[in-house]
Amino acid sequence: MSEQDVPEVESVEAFRDRAGSWLDAHAPRRSTDRQDVAEQQVTGARGRDPIAAAKRFQAELFEAGLTGLRWPRAYGGRELTLAHEIAFAAAAAPFDLPTGFVFSITFGMCGPTVLAHGTEQQKRRYIEPMLRGAQIWCQLFSEPGAGSDLAAIRTSAVRDGDHWVVNGQKVWSSGAHYSDFGLLLARTAPELPKHRGLTMFVVDMRRPGLTIRPLRQMNGAEHFNEVFFDDLRIPADSVVGEVNDGWRTAITTLMNERVALGGGADSDRQAGVENLFRLARAAGRYDDPVVRDRLARTYIEHSIVGLIGQRVRDAALRGVAPGPEGSIGKLATARSDKGLAALAADLGGARIAAWDDSGRDCTVWTDLLLSVPARSIAGGTDEVQKNIVGDRVLGLPREHEPGRHGPFRDRTAGPETAGQ
Repeated sequence: MSEQDVPEVESVEAFRDRAGSWLDAHAPRRSTDRQDVAEQQVTGARGRDPIAAAKRFQAELFEAGLTGLRWPRAYGGRELTLAHEIAFAAAAAPFDLPTGFVFSITFGMCGPTVLAHGTEQQKRRYIEPMLRGAQIWCQLFSEPGAGSDLAAIRTSAVRDGDHWVVNGQKVWSSGAHYSDFGLLLARTAPELPKHRGLTMFVVDMRRPGLTIRPLRQMNGAEHFNEVFFDDLRIPADSVVGEVNDGWRTAITTLMNERVALGGGADSDRQAGVENLFRLARAAGRYDDPVVRDRLARTYIEHSIVGLIGQRVRDAALRGVAPGPEGSIGKLATARSDKGLAALAADLGGARIAAWDDSGRDCTVWTDLLLSVPARSIAGGTDEVQKNIVGDRVLGLPREHEPGRHGPFRDRTAGPETAGQ
């Protein structure tokens, strides 16, 4: 069935059945075998082209009417409900979709920002190509001296006729090396306070003046990047939102990022919990009362993360902008994932701590153990999330920050503060 054949009004039950049938015919099923999962990760990283595969699959999802479920029809979406989105997540849970990781920033962060703040021309130019899989997006926010204190960024954009000229550096830009476009936050008015002199831009990641250097992580992957801008010229109509009002635009991106990271609707995380139980059985420790207690705690924490995510999605259904629930969900997700990794390491023992390619059954757990510390950093550190919860949920006073309301150009470079 092509997208043109999909009815405009489709019941949740009919949609769930159609999505399940389509996925069963077109998507690989998620493996429950540890060695098979490890083999897929190793060969996927070294011998295949996961980006091309993700783009092809995303195009097929679009033609089947299974993407952009709550995005406006005017820009290629389906204008369905949150219930349809949840039904698709349930139908997709048994399958290993190649799109999730590659397109997570495109659909979880950049697309919603363009829809919320972009011009009509920008929406018509960018949204449908995203949904068709023709464009992958990244965000260009953090800098070496501005991570937790994001509003302290120093990358500059100076107006020059019908262009802006950008100079500076970004870091920890996930997926920048395979992205087609990015959302760039730059300083356009250093004479204003740090939160008021920022502007958001759309950047073509292949324009002259832009250099991308992948950063190798301790798990061997190259997911993050540093990005350099040397007199990069971008058209004046690339501004998203208003000039010098980029902080408000960036907050939309950040809140959607925290919802994406802490939303709880992650089939990979669900599979990880199920595989942890299998690991306990394979290690012969499933009946150990201490292990069973830790398994129960892991399951409970995972369930709580899911309930927090449900609350976030329910708020979205009511049209409420992402708020501190995203920060709470992200904190809970990081804690849950760390507990899962620690238990897996205890159950796997030396095979996980001292591992090589011959021990493929432990590859996935080793990768998780090495990757999980980043869960407390990506999308805003735990400390930033606690500050947000303290301020917006508990009503606690803000941390004092000298010079917060003075001109940014009068600030001297120094250690980051812990607030946004």
